[in-house]
Amino acid sequence: MPWLVAGDQVVASLEVADTKRTRRRGLLGRDTIEGALLLDPARSVHTIGMQFTIDVAHLDLDMTVLSVVTMKPGRLGRYCHGARAVLEAEEGSMGRWGIEPGVQLEIRG
Repeated sequence: MPWLVAGDQVVASLEVADTKRTRRRGLLGRDTIEGALLLDPARSVHTIGMQFTIDVAHLDLDMTVLSVVTMKPGRLGRYCHGARAVLEAEEGSMGRWGIEPGVQLEIRG
């Protein structure tokens, strides 16, 4: 399983949704997630039909964080200019992991 790395620290296990089918499904049908889910490519997300609140980080082509928002179930996310991928995790995860705009992320493993 891949790992999400910020700086020199592994912050979470990572699932990668890189096909149309896996991106479309995302976190639908789940009531939790361990680690994070990377939707690539993606510029925005929604939480319609989701069962829990999530943190969303928009990433550019170099995996630099452009924005971080918290989305409750049943919401449409805003398009983020320059975003090429979206990282999703349980509410509060991005703050615990130190993920904020300007942070460079990396996938290892």
